[in-house]
Amino acid sequence: MWGIVPAAGAGSRIQPLAFSKELLPVGSRVDADGVERPKAVSEYLVERMIRAGASKICFVISPAKSDIVQYYGGGFGSAHVSYTVQPKPSGLCDSIFRVLPLIHPQEQVLVGLPDTVWFPEDGMCALPDGVLSFLLFPVERPEFFDAVVTDEDGRVQQIQVKQPGASTHWVWGAFKLPGWVLGELHDLWEERGRQDEYIGTLVNAWLAGGGEARAVRAGETYVDVGTLHGYREAIQALSLRPAPDGGPSPLCALGTAILAEHTPGGALALT
Repeated sequence: MWGIVPAAGAGSRIQPLAFSKELLPVGSRVDADGVERPKAVSEYLVERMIRAGASKICFVISPAKSDIVQYYGGGFGSAHVSYTVQPKPSGLCDSIFRVLPLIHPQEQVLVGLPDTVWFPEDGMCALPDGVLSFLLFPVERPEFFDAVVTDEDGRVQQIQVKQPGASTHWVWGAFKLPGWVLGELHDLWEERGRQDEYIGTLVNAWLAGGGEARAVRAGETYVDVGTLHGYREAIQALSLRPAPDGGPSPLCALGTAILAEHTPGGALALT
């Protein structure tokens, strides 16, 4: 199973940074030597993909994001890591389809956003094989996301892309699909002149042409860490989660320091 991590964006909402936004430290982890270290925000997504069965992770990066290659190298946990390049920011669809040549039509593919933190950690495990399926999360402001309208049986009827007055508070945070569906979406994207920047508008066109998508309301908490407000919210959410040993989860000191030192005229930097 593949995991696609679109990481070519400039991160303009949380700039200035001295590193790729996907490496923003959020919380901490304990390494193999028992030492607690800062945890990059993108690690949360990669860990969840591996937990759902992904053995191959592909980061889609811009030419300027060599620090992601330095950070992850050729592997993370039990998964092999590879990279492909999006020469310039051209939207989520373009980013995802950059990985298509690597994927067999019968392989399953997971897609998520590397500047988000969400729970439960095994949420992707609820997504079925063989069909395009979206993992949904309840949020207070669906107009900032892609709201997913479904029928009573969980069939997707429409995706409302950053739409004011969205008719549902359930938004997608990740999705899964077989390689052959990814290929069909790519072909449709080409037929439409590559006009679709967001996956939601492309899926709407695919549904209108007879395609099928499912939605699974298995998500509990979803935080977009792409803004300073979201970063604070993520730190707070993580501080409230129980640690693996059942005790309280300590708030990462590095994350707290970054919040305290950030000023509108300064840059976030690892020192």
